[in-house]
Amino acid sequence: MPRRRPVVRHTHVGAPHVLSSLLEGRGLLEMALLPASLPLLLEAPHGDGHPVLLVPGFMASETSLIGLKLMLQNKGYDVHTWGLGRNMGFRSKHANALPQKIRHLHYITGKKVSLVGWSLGGVFSLYGAQKSLECVRSIITLGSPVSVDAAGSQSPTAVKALYRLVSHRLGAAAHVMQPKVKVMRERRRLAIPTSCLYSVSDGVVPPQEATIDGDPALHENIRVPGSHVGLGFNGIVLSIVADRLAQPENQWKPFVPHGLLARVLSATGAAPEPCAAVQPEQNSERPEHAPTE
Repeated sequence: MPRRRPVVRHTHVGAPHVLSSLLEGRGLLEMALLPASLPLLLEAPHGDGHPVLLVPGFMASETSLIGLKLMLQNKGYDVHTWGLGRNMGFRSKHANALPQKIRHLHYITGKKVSLVGWSLGGVFSLYGAQKSLECVRSIITLGSPVSVDAAGSQSPTAVKALYRLVSHRLGAAAHVMQPKVKVMRERRRLAIPTSCLYSVSDGVVPPQEATIDGDPALHENIRVPGSHVGLGFNGIVLSIVADRLAQPENQWKPFVPHGLLARVLSATGAAPEPCAAVQPEQNSERPEHAPTE
């Protein structure tokens, strides 16, 4: 049997490239170009109608999720937003309410819920899934700081200053050290299909923080082109989200682009590696690679 490559974090070190941070305004261009992505979105698969919960990023409201929401509704999903207003940081009020929202959706629909979180919304999604494992079908994060090292966040100084101003005077570290997020802090991955979308040109969350180490049978990192603030309006991102959500329950497989999406990813240099598995060496006594937890 061939064995899959282990899922590993991006090798970038430090903060996002300065130029990427300075050019975050290109997210407005990505938003304006969304209609040009219509052929890509039309080719994306339809879903089975299961509930999908969208979680906004830091300082964003549910209005920012309109592109994702309309696209997923068009694909047949039962789409919900978190209903907690503007995301003002990883606060206990929101962190405690999200698992309740997930359980409620699971109860009223009788189906497991998929979570899609943009930026800090992805961190909330992982926490909400951890507290309601039996109710969650899959997790998709978009440029989310899901793997912060002991040295702390490597986001630009301006972003960290804004977090201290708005959410906590000690910054994100004050929330990361809370006992209730110990599992996330120790980067113990959930046994739930998880797709982490990231951009090497993200000017807010560096790629090593937006990717994870994990089990290739359940976890993956998917590179996309674009900015951080434009992820939710990026036609390529929306198409990949639709692809990931359309997989049959309990039959998750790693992302392999097809058709127009494959050609677009190849043209932008963000195509996945062509070989999804590593063939074992003949007569080798070397042990199999174990996923990093």
